[in-house]
Amino acid sequence: MSTGTGAGTAECPPIPSGASARKSAGASGSRPKAFLIDTPNNPFFHDVLRPDALERLRGLLDLDPRIVTPDSFPRLAEDLLEAEVLVGTWGFPVQLAEDLAALPKLRLVLYAGGSVKGLARPFLERGIEVVTGKDTNSVAVAEFCLAQILLSNKGYFRNTRMCRRPETAHQLTAYTGPGNYGETVALLGYGAIARHLRGLLRGVHLKVLVVDPTIDLSDAEDEGIELVSLERAFEDALLVSNHLPNLATLQNVLGADLFRRLPESATFINTGRGQQVDEPGLIEVLRERPDLTALLDVTHPEPPLPGSPLYDLPNVHLSSHIAGVVGNERRRLTDSIEAECKRFLQGEKLHHATRLEELELMA
Repeated sequence: MSTGTGAGTAECPPIPSGASARKSAGASGSRPKAFLIDTPNNPFFHDVLRPDALERLRGLLDLDPRIVTPDSFPRLAEDLLEAEVLVGTWGFPVQLAEDLAALPKLRLVLYAGGSVKGLARPFLERGIEVVTGKDTNSVAVAEFCLAQILLSNKGYFRNTRMCRRPETAHQLTAYTGPGNYGETVALLGYGAIARHLRGLLRGVHLKVLVVDPTIDLSDAEDEGIELVSLERAFEDALLVSNHLPNLATLQNVLGADLFRRLPESATFINTGRGQQVDEPGLIEVLRERPDLTALLDVTHPEPPLPGSPLYDLPNVHLSSHIAGVVGNERRRLTDSIEAECKRFLQGEKLHHATRLEELELMA
């Protein structure tokens, strides 16, 4: 992973010379003034906003070469009065949101990342559009979960544990799951990730249960959603996947009583938030029931503290918060905000603008 940009007036990577650079420079008179926003030493910035992506944005915007950070903001405050567009990614300095939202000419924030729950409110309350790549990130998370679901229902994770021992590694003795056709999966929460995942699961002929008290019953009926309680989800589904919104009221809502309801050889996937799981309760049940499997892409804290049983339990598989976009998938984020920038400049309706009322239920 590349290193961050640092503080002060660090500059973007230079535009390559040639026709593309001349074309970009030739249209500068009509392009809105834009600034890049970041925190010092942010490891994600140049992983997402790569030179080719920045070059394309320069073709649309008069993108200042300096990067605005909390340290450089006071020195750039006068120049920022001309800003019409801000561009950032993970690491966008939330502490600057109020000051940036007060910029008199600002009309648009392009956020090449996922959730804007912590930073969007000041902008939205002033009528400034905030575009996010959360829908793009949701696609990556849904694809990640789909892969884990398909493997889980085949019995892959329990099977591989048994294949570590020669006495249980044989095809006739190692565990085999029921497979995917007609099996039941439960999705906790029905935001963008779960909606996309449900669409992917339709092609696999899985029965999908949904837990989400915010869904109107008539809407659920229109969409063919089978709404159930948390208890029934854990009792009926061979696999439970957590996509609950990031709300204080949902912390530790997934506890030992629910995990004990899981059927034989069931799997729990968490790509939501670690705080939503009562981890001591989960650990207790996983010790009691080696038939269960937990696939944890998020924990609390993250990563688990040294000495945590999550490192040693054979039926726990930890990953380092990789469900969202990684590597080349991050190009989806910049492709998305570039497309939105074009719509903005052409006066078209934005496809990925954030609404103020969405923030409370956002992950």
